[in-house]
Amino acid sequence: MPARYVTVDRDTPLLLPPSLHDWVPEDHLVHFVIEAVEELDLSAARVNQRGSGSEQYPPATMLALLVYSYATGTFASRRIEQSTFDNVAVRYLCADTHPDHDTLCAFRRENRALLASAFAQILELAARSGQLHVGGITVAVDGTKILANASRHSAVSYERAGEQLRQVELEIEQLLAKAETADSTPLQDGLTIEGELARRHARKAALARARAEMEARAYAKAQADRAEAHPGQHGPPPPAAPEPKDQYNFTDPESRIMPAGGKGRFEQAYNAQAAVEVDSRLIVGQHVAQDTNDKHQLAPTVAAIAPVVASVKEVLVDTGYVSEKAIVQLETGADGNPTGLTVLAAVKREPHGRTVAQLEARPDPSPPSEDAPFLARLAHRTATGAGRARYKLRQQTVEPVFGVIKACIGFRRFLLRGLAKTSLEWSLICSAYNLKRLFRLGTVIQPA
Repeated sequence: MPARYVTVDRDTPLLLPPSLHDWVPEDHLVHFVIEAVEELDLSAARVNQRGSGSEQYPPATMLALLVYSYATGTFASRRIEQSTFDNVAVRYLCADTHPDHDTLCAFRRENRALLASAFAQILELAARSGQLHVGGITVAVDGTKILANASRHSAVSYERAGEQLRQVELEIEQLLAKAETADSTPLQDGLTIEGELARRHARKAALARARAEMEARAYAKAQADRAEAHPGQHGPPPPAAPEPKDQYNFTDPESRIMPAGGKGRFEQAYNAQAAVEVDSRLIVGQHVAQDTNDKHQLAPTVAAIAPVVASVKEVLVDTGYVSEKAIVQLETGADGNPTGLTVLAAVKREPHGRTVAQLEARPDPSPPSEDAPFLARLAHRTATGAGRARYKLRQQTVEPVFGVIKACIGFRRFLLRGLAKTSLEWSLICSAYNLKRLFRLGTVIQPA
């Protein structure tokens, strides 16, 4: 008997147009995203209320398209536009319409308030559906470096900028002298003295801006350091010059050179922070910082937690967040009474693996006295058996979330530039992660 094959006929036209519903399985992520977005209040969307000009796409369609695209690893506006033609699920989401990349960019760029509101409303949806418990929750806080949309090779150090500035000024003097003496030595084909002077003046202005920005950063850092060391002291801080190796990036000046894993490896990046609820593994708070480390990020990240969670009982952080001022600020209210929040932190870095002595059962250490040093009292919290068990939740909560975002979804680099726009994009990717997480948990959406 000869081999038998399924008939594949691309030429015979269909008698009836098929329904797009039949092209996407009922248990597909796109259905969940559409249903979830339809439950959100999108009144914060920026739309043309006058009715003039061309017809605009509904905010629900645009938001659902962006969230679904980010959840499935498509971030660039041109690729999202192409997916409205190539991807059956996206074509179903858009109902066979095709928003172009300019429309997508404008909507994403102009709707910061909408994206922030959507992030909070998705958490409210999770609470209504029973996936997110509110009140007295435990969160794990951590940060991850996300590459900026700029190369570190487009950066210049403070010292190097000074050297280049002096070189450019010398070249400008030489070109002016050449013009005044009507030097007969010709320039290369296509080059003119006027053009070369304009280019060097533009370069001089850019270098001057770079040095001024680095000097302003040094002044701001000196102010912050003095406020931390001597609270209440007023007046200008002592003059502080930038370090010779301080960097300024011409492509994205608000990004920073940051350690990117591995000894001596640095990248142009932002510090993306997240607070993750330990039971659901949903991101309940997020923001983007320019600091290269996490020392000053504890209070801002906890403050960014959405109000829907009502109250936080425990915050789990690694040793990079340990700051007496920040922890005391979180645990003590303005009236001097405890807030009910407890921070569990590793006081020092522990080597991987455990010795035989650490495996043996041992009683919990005695609590330190009230007047013991802050670090001694903080270390005791994770020295007890119960404290160690609670603190272990950190590494199995927030770090896998970053792994999903970077390795599974593939979000490793911001497409937008500047702190405000990267904050917007981080909010979008966190919303996309949360909806995908809710879908994986089998959430049944409950109407408001």
